[in-house]
Amino acid sequence: MVPGLSRLPGAPARWLTYLMAANSRCRFCRAPLAHTFLDLGAQPLANRYLEHAQLTEAEPFYPLHLFVCDRCLLVQIEEIVSPAALFADYPYFSSYSESWLAHARVFAEMAVERFHLDATARVVEVASNDGYLLQYFRDRGVPVLGIDPAANVAQAATARGIPTLVRFFGTRMAQEMTEEGTGADLLIGNNVLAHVPDLNDFVGGLKVLLKPQGVISLEFPHLMRLMAQTQFDTIYHEHFSYFSFRTVTEVFRAHGLHIFDVEELPTHGGSLRIYAQHLESDRHAMSGRVSEL
Repeated sequence: MVPGLSRLPGAPARWLTYLMAANSRCRFCRAPLAHTFLDLGAQPLANRYLEHAQLTEAEPFYPLHLFVCDRCLLVQIEEIVSPAALFADYPYFSSYSESWLAHARVFAEMAVERFHLDATARVVEVASNDGYLLQYFRDRGVPVLGIDPAANVAQAATARGIPTLVRFFGTRMAQEMTEEGTGADLLIGNNVLAHVPDLNDFVGGLKVLLKPQGVISLEFPHLMRLMAQTQFDTIYHEHFSYFSFRTVTEVFRAHGLHIFDVEELPTHGGSLRIYAQHLESDRHAMSGRVSEL
């Protein structure tokens, strides 16, 4: 990448994208990336809100060019903007949306019953934001722990009584937590899988933190809905990856995890909610929805 080039208004973003693509590899399988999925040119960051004093400054533009891996079919952009710049001080608080709170409450009530969660279990959420979801497990008497890299939203969660670790999640953090005796009976990650540039480190961390008979539940936008409905507005720099069910199944299996159930949700223009367990676990039988999808 040419230093500073993408920050210049009107920069030759297409040239820059070609320079990057020449040595680009898939963030999952490491195959060379050669095929464009969609090129939206140079775009500003979606959540970069300006103060009044910044209105005369040049707006940073960055390439928004999606590639598709011809080996694993993962749709992706390169890590052009660092996660720290995107998420360290995050402007989005999940609790602002009443419909999202209702979605979270229904899920928590279902999960407590389906997975028999009680005071002896632990629910861990990665990218827990302001505690919007974990509060409903806590209210049912289930111990909870949040993980989020944004100190400002984590502070709001702590004020709500949700213990929250302010860190980026990955394999190293998961190993440290398990060494301290912290594991997850239910490990949740809603709308975070698309946000991680090091996909293998993240999913590897889920594997480490999950208890032997535990369950992972993740929600993320569904690539099939993006394509069917031309949802170009769901493409922005915070979303590093765009998942089909086929590809996410391959990613999880590569890390010793088995998806045993899936739901199609209307949220965010059409999302998937997957349920996974360790490959060696047979606690949960394969749902017919997996083969149907």
